[in-house]
Amino acid sequence: MFMRLLHILNRFTKPKTLGVQGIVFDKNGNVLLVKHTYRSGWHFPGGGVDAGETIRQTLARELREEVGIIIKGSPHLHGVFFNDLYSSRDHIFVFVVREFDGASRNSSNWEISESAFFDVNDLPVDIAPETRDRLRELVEDREPSELWRSDSA
Repeated sequence: MFMRLLHILNRFTKPKTLGVQGIVFDKNGNVLLVKHTYRSGWHFPGGGVDAGETIRQTLARELREEVGIIIKGSPHLHGVFFNDLYSSRDHIFVFVVREFDGASRNSSNWEISESAFFDVNDLPVDIAPETRDRLRELVEDREPSELWRSDSA
């Protein structure tokens, strides 16, 4: 009984947040990036995990809602990253998606103002540093960091 009460108390005093992002590669090896309406720079598509939703369900939902992509096959987990930008209890799961149907929507919506596939050797100048870091880990076959932001310490 005590542990149950402690768990309920922790839910309000120490909330955890979970997010998911997808590194989507097309058949030519280009990577999909999006621009949000509420923050600057290019990022991977993704978002927060809703109550009652698994990480992979969130990935599928976010890719479908943001860019019209339907995952085929099994995405590969690249890593889990601690993100202290907004909370000291936030973690982001990042998956690599290479098999999908649909195409990136180039039309804007309330959340995504722009989306496009880019050559990994010719990325936009205003790519988010964290997005660039995750791509470098993949392209250079490096061990993923545990930290989302390279300036975290």
